[in-house]
Amino acid sequence: MMKAPVGGAKHQLLPSCSALALLAAIALPMQAQAAGTRAGSTISNTASASYDTGGGPTTIDSNRVDLLVDELLDVTVDSSNPADVPTTPGATGQVLTFSVTNNGNGVEAFRLSTIANAGGDNYDPVVTQIYIDNGDGLFDASTDTLYTAGANDPSLNPDASVTVFVVATTPGTVVDGNRGIVSLVAAATTGTGTPGTSFAGRGEGGGDAVVGSTGADGQDAGGYVVSAATVTLVKSAVVTNSLGTTDPIPGATITYTIVATVAGSGSVNGLAITDNIPANTTYVPGSITLGGASLSDVVDADAGDFNSTRINVSLGTVAGGQTRSVTFRTTIR
Repeated sequence: MMKAPVGGAKHQLLPSCSALALLAAIALPMQAQAAGTRAGSTISNTASASYDTGGGPTTIDSNRVDLLVDELLDVTVDSSNPADVPTTPGATGQVLTFSVTNNGNGVEAFRLSTIANAGGDNYDPVVTQIYIDNGDGLFDASTDTLYTAGANDPSLNPDASVTVFVVATTPGTVVDGNRGIVSLVAAATTGTGTPGTSFAGRGEGGGDAVVGSTGADGQDAGGYVVSAATVTLVKSAVVTNSLGTTDPIPGATITYTIVATVAGSGSVNGLAITDNIPANTTYVPGSITLGGASLSDVVDADAGDFNSTRINVSLGTVAGGQTRSVTFRTTIR
């Protein structure tokens, strides 16, 4: 009978189905990760047989079979934003958050990159930086690590994750409701490819590295949505006089109405309406109103004031879909 070769080289001996069952039954237990047994581990097994030829029981051992566990290259990327991140035209420093997880069974470094022009959206965000989180899950450019491809690729243990921040600028040409999509890609630095692709001797512990089901280059997309607002201003005038007509004659009163309309899903800040008193007219003291409510002429707690040449009404922050109406009166000299 031909003797079985002695094991020890990886994949040198392919056990039969019955041998595999025996191996599974008596192999030493090992700590298992979600991705499986740690790369570089050695699975060893020796079978034994006992028999009696009439001279008493005898036990013999087989050769030992050693299998070196290969490294599986797998990674997933997940967007951590529950919804599109609001942005405004021309805004800088807009942040998307992602999680990169090593689903393989060995320590692996991952090269990070972004895709911002894949289509399916209204505009292409301009990615300016990628940052690696310091562990608190909150973006802070002063404490998180600026990523440079090839210089500080994140190295992850099996089942470990890292938070990654993608920072982008929104073009000034976008309009309210536009969406921009950015994908983060994480690729194993050992190699990527179709599942089953093998890189000889490049796995952790000296074994091969084998591409898993993700192709070793997972990606996921996050989105921005433009929340912008625009302001339109419409002014009208109504003339009354002592003759009961609408003729603008000396002594007639002009009531000016200014309506500010904010449109869009965003809001505007620091909105203020200012109007100079027209030449050949005189301001009627105490005539400023906002939404029908009277305002004082002096600078005080209310929103209006008059400084002898113009009226001013400070409206503050106004959300899209709202209007503000201001009136004041003058008399024709």
